[in-house]
Amino acid sequence: QVQLVESGGGLVQAGGSLRLSCAASLSISTINYMAWYRQAPGKQRELVAGITNGGTANYADSVEGRFTISRDNAENTVYLEMNSLKPEDTAVYYCNARKWPSAYWGQGTQVTVSS
Repeated sequence: QVQLVESGGGLVQAGGSLRLSCAASLSISTINYMAWYRQAPGKQRELVAGITNGGTANYADSVEGRFTISRDNAENTVYLEMNSLKPEDTAVYYCNARKWPSAYWGQGTQVTVSS
């Protein structure tokens, strides 16, 4: 069982920055893949960015070049640095961990970008 706790969401103006954190209840070096998803009202949950335990990252086209995912194995934490935020980035952001054969979700943190 993996428990994930997100933090760092909030209200920011367009063009601003936020950093989200996802703290895991066990060593993330044992987790194959960790990712951030988001879900806006009336829309499906979508992958924003992910990172393997080897450090390889992937991003949605909509955030490429603006968001950076990173992991700190010593702190058992994954981060999402979000820059040049746009109103369309407004959503609840969820942390996800894939530790075979299961997947785990955090409770989500709200990010609101005002125009």
